[in-house]
Amino acid sequence: MVDPIGKQIRSPFFPDVYTVIGVVEDFNYESLKGEIEPLGLFLAVSNSVISVKANGKNLDDLITKTEALWNTFAPMQPFRYTFLDDEFANMYIAENRVGKLFSAFATLAIFIACLGLFAMATFMTQQRTKEIGIRKVLGASTFNIVLQLSKNFLYLVLIGLLIAAPIAYFQMEQWLNNFEYRIDIKWWTFVFSGLLVLLITFLTVGGQSFKAALANPTDSLKAE
Repeated sequence: MVDPIGKQIRSPFFPDVYTVIGVVEDFNYESLKGEIEPLGLFLAVSNSVISVKANGKNLDDLITKTEALWNTFAPMQPFRYTFLDDEFANMYIAENRVGKLFSAFATLAIFIACLGLFAMATFMTQQRTKEIGIRKVLGASTFNIVLQLSKNFLYLVLIGLLIAAPIAYFQMEQWLNNFEYRIDIKWWTFVFSGLLVLLITFLTVGGQSFKAALANPTDSLKAE
């Protein structure tokens, strides 16, 4: 490979000849959906744009001082400014909107599912009141009763996860393929999500089951 340092090149926009003084590694200056295109950085004086590096503290004061300095040297040009992080964020407006939309619907779906589970658990414990009383009389522990009442729900949720996980993986792969530079989906993401769903299910159903398991077995056996 030929060392480019010290070589002279011409700009496609200006007639000047430039000397290469350095080469930087590839970096993304546009959306990650596209490949990194060739980029030339020319050391020159700009009469319309300045870049300011700031630490993010006292931005209001920084903007005020920058505007005053701008008006001193370019009073005929209006002062306009943008932040670099906002410029990058604008590249992914659609993705951010989709992410917020999915988060809202996912939260709503989980809430509705928990309401349904709670109602089903309440109905189930009422139907099995005498069974719970008999189990307690025969020496079953509270944990054992809670587990017996909850396991059917956990089985159904586990089956749902086994069906949903491959579909979610395929859909995420299809979406990530739109990006030239993308991440890989880790297996532990689905494991963690599945465990979290099972925990939410157990807490939702287990609350009613635990309440039924603590009830006086005498009252349970008298229930009609």
